[in-house]
Amino acid sequence: MAPTITAFERSPDRGKGLARDMRVRWAFEEAGQPYDVRLVSFEQMRAPAYRALHPFGQIPTFEEGGLTLFESGSIVLHIAERHPGLLPDDANARARAISWIFAALDTVEPPIVDRSMATIVERDKPWYEARLPMLDDRVRKRLGQLSTRLGDTDWLDGAFSAGDLMMVTVLRRLNGSGLLEEHPNLAAYVARGEARPAFKRAFEAQLVVFTGGPSSV
Repeated sequence: MAPTITAFERSPDRGKGLARDMRVRWAFEEAGQPYDVRLVSFEQMRAPAYRALHPFGQIPTFEEGGLTLFESGSIVLHIAERHPGLLPDDANARARAISWIFAALDTVEPPIVDRSMATIVERDKPWYEARLPMLDDRVRKRLGQLSTRLGDTDWLDGAFSAGDLMMVTVLRRLNGSGLLEEHPNLAAYVARGEARPAFKRAFEAQLVVFTGGPSSV
């Protein structure tokens, strides 16, 4: 039986590939592994049965045999550790790739999410215009540091890894903000990730859900 992940029945991102199931779909595609998708509504995500899978009522979850996982980072790491293609064979390089997974989620993503949420839920608040420059500056600081580290290389540490997969999905949340384009090497980095055949397959798989297609891959 193929593993089953959960995804939004109607994703708030309207098929842009920003929901966190996209990361897991991409990891499966890079690893060349089949998977099934179970779509859940917001009402189902609040129900006790779903909270038994994910205590915070979010997506995605992962189920295979007797194993249930939640949090996209842990699921991607689980896939990467069990199938070739997402982590280097060399132990030190492998450890560095895992460090980049955590860096994407713990260091780069939080200020990006703070900014994107403010643009959605605070836009009509009197403090929004004064707060946005501070949020932008927090994002710019992290992008500047990441840009310096990436330099003129294609990927963060040698060959493409799960660390790059996670970082690209995080940076894609800045689409339309203009902030990423302030660092051409980061914009090109994201474009390289999006050009990967596995990314394209994963993107089309999540897009077909929004357009009313089947929910399995």
